[in-house]
Amino acid sequence: AQGERSGIPHRVPKAKSVIWLFMAGGVSHMEGFDPKPELNRYGGKTLADTSLKDVYSDPFVQENFRPFIGDNERSFRKKIFPLQIGHRKRGDSGAEVSDWWPHLSTCVDDISVVRSMWTTSFNHETGVMMMHSGRPIKASPSLGAWVTYGLGSENRNLPAYVALDDPLHKPILLGKQNWQSGFLPPIFQGTRLRSIGSPLVNLQPRQPLPPAILDFTRGLANRMAQEHQLRRPGRPELAARIASYELAARMQLTATDAMDLSQETAASHRQYGLDQKVTESYGRRCLLARRLVERGVRIVQIYMNTANGDNPWDHHGDVQGNLSRSCLQTDQPVAALIKDLKQRSLLDSTLLVWGGEFGRLPLAQKAGKPGRDHGANGFSVWMAGGGIKGGTVHGATDEFGYHAVENRGSVHDLHATLLHCLGLDHRRLVFNHHGLNERLSGVEPARVVREILI
Repeated sequence: AQGERSGIPHRVPKAKSVIWLFMAGGVSHMEGFDPKPELNRYGGKTLADTSLKDVYSDPFVQENFRPFIGDNERSFRKKIFPLQIGHRKRGDSGAEVSDWWPHLSTCVDDISVVRSMWTTSFNHETGVMMMHSGRPIKASPSLGAWVTYGLGSENRNLPAYVALDDPLHKPILLGKQNWQSGFLPPIFQGTRLRSIGSPLVNLQPRQPLPPAILDFTRGLANRMAQEHQLRRPGRPELAARIASYELAARMQLTATDAMDLSQETAASHRQYGLDQKVTESYGRRCLLARRLVERGVRIVQIYMNTANGDNPWDHHGDVQGNLSRSCLQTDQPVAALIKDLKQRSLLDSTLLVWGGEFGRLPLAQKAGKPGRDHGANGFSVWMAGGGIKGGTVHGATDEFGYHAVENRGSVHDLHATLLHCLGLDHRRLVFNHHGLNERLSGVEPARVVREILI
């Protein structure tokens, strides 16, 4: 046996599906969900003027941070960068959220913010791979592939695992590697659906055929494919290709219907921001994600693209202008998605995950209009929906947002918690690869973050 896979959860799940809102580039947690007033107090001073001078004695920082920044003394000469936006306590829970998230702030009682995330990957490529697959290396199965390997699909006429990026802009970082199957059978790879026009290229025939001829053609193609496969045993990529063709045939009606936003009301379009240029693209994908999980798609990953191809949250310069613009593009659509799922009684069975591959540093970078450099020792993600206790804030970074100091959570902890909400035990979801029982949560001990669970 390749591993333990039956399509049946290990326990009764809270969530049936996942929508992963991946914010590539590394969102500044200080200007989002983890305000640090000390940055304003010490703004313009160096690290040597603060309690951060003691952080270098931390074994984790010694091992992981110093190789990235290089010389300690040079880092000490960098200036503390004040907060670039105000924060307020929101909702009944009183969780603090920045003023760049006015719409999402109204949903704060439905989300759980984890402020104590950390990762070992300081560069975008390895960080993105780590967050997607639990490994900082390419050719590793993505989280979505693991989920579909463990649970299968609830709708045989749609892909179990869907990726939605922006077809009008340049490809996202790492492209299809974000939703690859890696060493898992290729049938578990994600399917990129286009949010504008036909969901898939060449999904519909150029000339319509009579139903009788279409059925005969498909039947003949299926028999030929099966005979071809029987003569070539042990070829998982061949089985995946045949399954993809069969799925494409079934998708001709189902996918087109699922992706048809003209079926939505004008009020729904306005709610998601489809009537505004700045929010239309991301809002379209959030609305499509709701329609897909409504129809049984197991996991949907939504990506954000930019016209110039840069990581949209990678703000080494001009945090004021760049970060506020990225927030504006996503704030209303994400809040609309939460409220829409809740209104349709889908939030309890749909797990939402929001975050990037790491956070930012409390230090100023670049002259003129400064930004923040990569910060992997402490950052924030939030979760909502299936199995998550809303209105909670878990963990903490130090007073400067430099590194996680309370209830630290690794990427593997995040993955273990996500699988737990879906009814999967991360220790039992294994696949035998080259004689090793591989896991999404890795070989190091991972922990389900039960403090944020219902």
